[in-house]
Amino acid sequence: MADGEPDYSSLPLTERWVHKVWKVRKQAYEEAAKQFEVTPDEYDPAFRPFNQDPSLWKGAVADSNVAAQSDGIAAFCAFLKFGGKECCVRSRGQVVTPIVEKGLVSTRPATKASSLEALLLLIELDVAGPVIEDILPAVSAKQPKVIAAALAALTTIFHNYGCKVADPKPVLKILPKAFGHADKNVRAEATNLAVEFYRWLRDAMKPMFWGDLKPTQQSDLEAQFEKIKSEPPPKQERLLRSQQAAMARAPPPGAEEDMADDDGADEPAEVDAFDLAEPQDVLSKVPANFHDNLASSKWKDRKEALEALYAVLNVPRIKDGDFGEINRGLAKCMKDANIAVVTQAAQCIEVLAKGLRKSYGKYRSIVMTPIMERLKEKKQSVSDALGAALDQVFLATSLSECLEDILSFLPHKNPQVKEGTMKFLVRCLRTTREPPNKQEVSSIVEAAKKLLSESSEGLRSGGAEVLGTVMKIIGERAMNPHLEGLDDIRKNKIKEYFDKAEVKAKERPKPAPAPAARGPPGGPKKMVGGGAKKAPGATKKAAAAPQPAPQPAPEPAPPAAQPTSRAAPGSKLGMPKSSGLSGLKAPQRRIGPPGVASPRRTPAVAAPPPPLEDEEPPVSPPPPKPRIGLGRGGLAARSLAKPATTPAAAPSAPSPPPSSGLTAMERAELEELRAANERLTKQVDEMRHERNKLMSEVQELKNQNAGLIEDHTRDVLSIKAKETQLVRARSDTEAAEQTNERLRRELDRLKRALSKTELSVSGGIGSPGMTSPTPDDVGIYRDGANYAGTRTNRMSFTSTLSEEKENGDAPHNYPRSKLSPELRYGSGSSGRGSPARGFRSIPTEEGVGHGTGSTTSSVTGGTGTNGVESWKRAAEVTSQLKARIEQMKAKQGFSRP
Repeated sequence: MADGEPDYSSLPLTERWVHKVWKVRKQAYEEAAKQFEVTPDEYDPAFRPFNQDPSLWKGAVADSNVAAQSDGIAAFCAFLKFGGKECCVRSRGQVVTPIVEKGLVSTRPATKASSLEALLLLIELDVAGPVIEDILPAVSAKQPKVIAAALAALTTIFHNYGCKVADPKPVLKILPKAFGHADKNVRAEATNLAVEFYRWLRDAMKPMFWGDLKPTQQSDLEAQFEKIKSEPPPKQERLLRSQQAAMARAPPPGAEEDMADDDGADEPAEVDAFDLAEPQDVLSKVPANFHDNLASSKWKDRKEALEALYAVLNVPRIKDGDFGEINRGLAKCMKDANIAVVTQAAQCIEVLAKGLRKSYGKYRSIVMTPIMERLKEKKQSVSDALGAALDQVFLATSLSECLEDILSFLPHKNPQVKEGTMKFLVRCLRTTREPPNKQEVSSIVEAAKKLLSESSEGLRSGGAEVLGTVMKIIGERAMNPHLEGLDDIRKNKIKEYFDKAEVKAKERPKPAPAPAARGPPGGPKKMVGGGAKKAPGATKKAAAAPQPAPQPAPEPAPPAAQPTSRAAPGSKLGMPKSSGLSGLKAPQRRIGPPGVASPRRTPAVAAPPPPLEDEEPPVSPPPPKPRIGLGRGGLAARSLAKPATTPAAAPSAPSPPPSSGLTAMERAELEELRAANERLTKQVDEMRHERNKLMSEVQELKNQNAGLIEDHTRDVLSIKAKETQLVRARSDTEAAEQTNERLRRELDRLKRALSKTELSVSGGIGSPGMTSPTPDDVGIYRDGANYAGTRTNRMSFTSTLSEEKENGDAPHNYPRSKLSPELRYGSGSSGRGSPARGFRSIPTEEGVGHGTGSTTSSVTGGTGTNGVESWKRAAEVTSQLKARIEQMKAKQGFSRP
């Protein structure tokens, strides 16, 4: 301390840590950092006060004095660096927020660097999740400099640790908010963070926030992304302590290459948008009238329903639910006659399988068969949509599940279906990560060989491509037996596809466990000579039967009395029978009556248990032969000794001890268990077969049900069409009846007009100066019944027309000159020509007048040639009317009354 200032060094460190004088606090921070650096391990007492009270660090990293704050953050970095994981976990919740709000925004570069290092150390010692979780609230702070500093810290964290150690999902959610901030520094830091995410995630990050950005921001980001697309994939620059420990335990140099290969296989796997997205509940968003519109008879309604469903399902990740009814509807759309509906349904299946992933596997049997049947379409856009749907369904399942359906469609009679199935099989083999087993390989190869003999070049090349891809998976050596019998041209073609094929699943040689398993059998052959490794087994077996051991004690003399009389036979009969069991039946040999085998077998057992066999060293010469017998069979001879030892022991010993390693009861129980196991295995196989049969029946019933529903829909549509036709026919009939009635009225009207015309003509006979027509001439205007006594006047025709007009029939505008020639020249009642009209007497032609004999007639006022011409015109008009009436009758089918 300077002169005149008190000395605070005598105070405890914790008291100086919170002292009101900043210099005292600063000295405490510096002293603590030095103490941490000299600690031998993380369990040193220097860390104890700060682990007991982690809140001490909250004031240190946010000290009001900038000089003291810098030393406080540096002391915290030393505390983390030398204190280990426990110090990190205890203090993490107290320091992250103050460091972000006070340390990262400091004007001192050293304080900023120490603050950032502290955050990185907190992640290095444990995990990144809690640290990022405490940084994110700062993005919503009021001060723009705090937001910008927090975004810069997040960028540094992801740059050092990557997106595998640090979860990017919480940060991606808040990016749109940062891009919409008013401060340009905040937007610039958000852009840097988005670019850093693109280095790790590429396009998988876009579904999380891309739609919330403005078009100008999207274009700016795309320009930034273009600059880093050519860069190599990023690597983690800073390792966690756990990763560092794993690296310290690295395998020897010989195994490093294998690990590098494995790491290389895992590294290209990019982060998928499915892993980043949150599951969304789309079932509640499906329109309520979806199924009704899907069953509509109009293809536009069906297409609009599928487009609405596609808009709902087109999300990165879908929450699992009951999509069975939707999939059945989509599978039915595969049979639709309109290819637009088929294409849209295939796109719906694609996005649904992509959003559900493995959860979609249970719907595979519903949609795969209808899609593959629809591969017959020749239009490229439809086949591409169907192929994309099949690929997504395959990714949700596995090759083993799809292979049966694929192989059933390969020999299809339609070449388009056959070619589409073949291409789908090639894509499956390229993308599968699990290599097919031997049976599946055989099935695929046999189906592909049949394609090699097809007439179409595309199918033949496809078969060669299938075989080449399979060869790439299982290897050339394993594939060679399958290629026997093929000619060299086809083999060369297959080899070409083998060289070009790129697969993700490769048959790796298994670490042959056979040598390790064969080691123990070879060991006993050498162990028998010394008997060192055989002793533990013999000891356990001898100890397992201690009860009969005390019984042979009173009979030691009889076995010793006859060692030479039957020694040779005993060795020949006993050694092979007790080869692997000599060390397991010490009690049996002692209990038996005076036999030959007992004195020779006892030394073999005498080595492991000294307390029981020490009394028999005098019989040491025979032991080598039993040992040879033991080594000859070992434990492997147990099964041979079971049937042979039992009859040999029966005459020598009536006692029931086991003749092998297992008692008769145990053997019987073992046989029962084996029989039960076989029985259960058969039952399982039968049940599995029955289940497969039931599943196939269920599928057939579902298909039949779908067919019946389709037939029912078709029948309903046909019934509706027939009803429409019937309604139209009825309306046509009514229209025809109305037309008929109108024509009938018109016919009546024409008849009345004709009769009135005839009356008018007959009325003009008596007019002076006009020649009356003969009865024959008049007959063309009238019927015979109406000739005599008929009269007409000018008002009769007019009244008839007015009546027709009142009845709703428009009167025909018949010219008076055609209907009634008499009306032109004079009154029908008087019959005289009017002198005022300028008629003059003209002699009529012969035969025109009446049959009275007068050929000419002179009338005052003149009724000569003009009157005759008028009669002729009237006759012509009348004949035309009659002809028209006859034509109308003929058309309407009426008979003349």
